[in-house]
Amino acid sequence: MGDPQSRIEEVSPAEFPLLVTENTQEEKETHLDRILHRLDIFLCFFGFHQSSPLGFLLSWAVFLLLGIAVPVVILRLSSCSNCEKYQIYNFELDIIVSQSCLAAISLGCVSHNLRKYGIRNFLFVDRFHGQMLRFRKEYIEKIEGFFRLLIYWMLPCLLLKTVHEVIRIIYVYRDSWWQSVAMILAMVFSWAYLTTISLSACLLFNLVCNLQVIHLDNYGKLLEGDSDVSIFIEEHLRLRHHLSKISHRFRIFLLLACLIVTASEIVTLFRTTGSSGIINIINGGDFAVSSIVQVVGIIFCLNASAKISSRVHGIVSVACRWHALVTCNSTDASESGVSNSVGNLEVTNSSGSLRINYSESDLESVDYLAPPMNTRPVSHLSTYHKRQAFVAYLQSNTGGITIFGWIIDRALINTIFFLEFSLVLFVLGKTLVLTTK
Repeated sequence: MGDPQSRIEEVSPAEFPLLVTENTQEEKETHLDRILHRLDIFLCFFGFHQSSPLGFLLSWAVFLLLGIAVPVVILRLSSCSNCEKYQIYNFELDIIVSQSCLAAISLGCVSHNLRKYGIRNFLFVDRFHGQMLRFRKEYIEKIEGFFRLLIYWMLPCLLLKTVHEVIRIIYVYRDSWWQSVAMILAMVFSWAYLTTISLSACLLFNLVCNLQVIHLDNYGKLLEGDSDVSIFIEEHLRLRHHLSKISHRFRIFLLLACLIVTASEIVTLFRTTGSSGIINIINGGDFAVSSIVQVVGIIFCLNASAKISSRVHGIVSVACRWHALVTCNSTDASESGVSNSVGNLEVTNSSGSLRINYSESDLESVDYLAPPMNTRPVSHLSTYHKRQAFVAYLQSNTGGITIFGWIIDRALINTIFFLEFSLVLFVLGKTLVLTTK
């Protein structure tokens, strides 16, 4: 072992760029390990790590205590003369039920996947699976974006919740100052705990999808650097396998989260529009804060799913364009069965980068099946037929995020929007008409 100075002196000028590249890659790998460790600690702190029976019991005990017992006990003990007038207890109980149900679903689904796969396999950044070496920088940016989004949305909502609790304590409860401060801290802390769990689960799904978007965006670049169709098919099979795994791991969470948020919003409408009492910021402010958090979480999930579907459809578009360009500029030798890789590469590069046009169409993804390694290309099969078969394969085997076969794309999001809008109109018609009568 020598000192760093002797090591530098031993390196030749030709080897110095390679040494710098290796050091840069090691620094990126260390940075990626650090940020993954930070994410792992964050998830462990909020009870998502339940790898042992003790961790499982401790996580759910804290959830039952902070998320359910503390707010319910405070509502029971904080009796006041104006509580019946403002219907505070009934309103707050509905909010606690919806928040705790959504947080329980988030905690259960994410902890199950982390316990089964681990943080690296859960995010598909395992060093032995995927192409981590090329995408370290993008991985780091996406994981850092997870923390930024969580902070950007938690801080304003936490501020709104704190202001609402202070206003309600001032105008409704007439207890001593230390009891009022204790109630505010307990309610805000419990709300922040439940909200962080539910919003973190939605952002984790968004993060997993964004990490796959990196690979989907890179897939179109393969058409510019290689002409072997088998490489394209193998990479596409790997991508569809990952999307299928993501759909399988999150389908229960996405379905139950949508149902819980929908039920919560319907109950909110019934409570606010069907009540004959006074509705103001004192008793209705929590409805607004909780609705913002829940709807934002669902939007993150739907946006990530639609982004995946758009990228997958863009892959089909860029493959068709690549096939057309190569076919129109191919030589007779390439059409007769002789592969002309250099010519194809020049044609692709001369036509410019093949950019993906994102749309909303994608289909169910299936399990990963590796192509047989002992297959030999048929000599009489022309490169045109190979490309044509590859394009036909992409058109009939697109993939995306699904919920029991339902593809989450823009068409499904439009359908969900109109269903929710119809439910809103139905509730408003029932409550407003009954209130008028």
